[in-house]
Amino acid sequence: MTSGPAFWIGLVASAAGLATSAGVLSARDARFAEPPFADRLLYVQSGEVADRLLLQFDAVAADVYWIRAIQHFGRDRRSSRPDRFTLLEPLLDLTTTLDPHFNVAYRFGAIFLAVEPPDGAGRPDQAIALLEKGLRESPDRWQLAHDLGFVHYWFTGETLEAARWFERAGAMPGAPAWVLPLAAVTRAQGGDRDGARRLLGQLAGTSETYVRNAAERGLLQLQALDALDQLQVLIAEAHARLGRAPASWADVFPDRPGQVPLDPAGVPFVYDPERGRAVLSPDSRLHPLPVLPVSR
Repeated sequence: MTSGPAFWIGLVASAAGLATSAGVLSARDARFAEPPFADRLLYVQSGEVADRLLLQFDAVAADVYWIRAIQHFGRDRRSSRPDRFTLLEPLLDLTTTLDPHFNVAYRFGAIFLAVEPPDGAGRPDQAIALLEKGLRESPDRWQLAHDLGFVHYWFTGETLEAARWFERAGAMPGAPAWVLPLAAVTRAQGGDRDGARRLLGQLAGTSETYVRNAAERGLLQLQALDALDQLQVLIAEAHARLGRAPASWADVFPDRPGQVPLDPAGVPFVYDPERGRAVLSPDSRLHPLPVLPVSR
């Protein structure tokens, strides 16, 4: 089994589909209001206790609790009550304790928990704990390590932690070739360019054409980022010399008329006078450069 960015798009869409499928009951709900004191009890909250009570029926019970978790998620996603999603984590914990290798429950459950309200519980900490639980049971399942990177990248904003999980996933048996380049790009976004170079340097020697090309492009992008940093220093020096922001490259390089700095792909960098910054040309094959994710 493999997964990539397209998988996650499908996964999130599927999660939303599971939640909104409850809409088929909307006509009934409009006619019959929800009871004011709906039952929110979960009589067995310990997975170990449930395991002892259910004897040889653990797998069946896990399926039942998983279905109940989906129903709980779908119902509470449409609710405005203050205690919405309170049973989601206990239900997922019960499911995965009764069936420790219930891969779908770990992966979809983590999305249910991590997605921000009102579409999810807004608890990436619980999503991380659930996925880490899955990895303890299946330490070679690269998908769970990849998903941990996904949760850190999108929901905690811890980019370097995400990169570490992507790197760990990429080193696991059966992991697809695109995972390690993803780890390298994420490291660059987190500011760890040396770590990104290390990974990309390893990948540049691979025999797989796609991976090698991606690694070589990534190394050039890192060179472009370094060059932009150096240009920004020169722009700041020109600003101090002129007493104003430079209007063009001619102000930055007064002793070298007509000089325009080139990116590692040979395309001229663009000077943005409004921001006083050098930027990569959108015509460059290195565009877009890795950037920090938006704060969440």
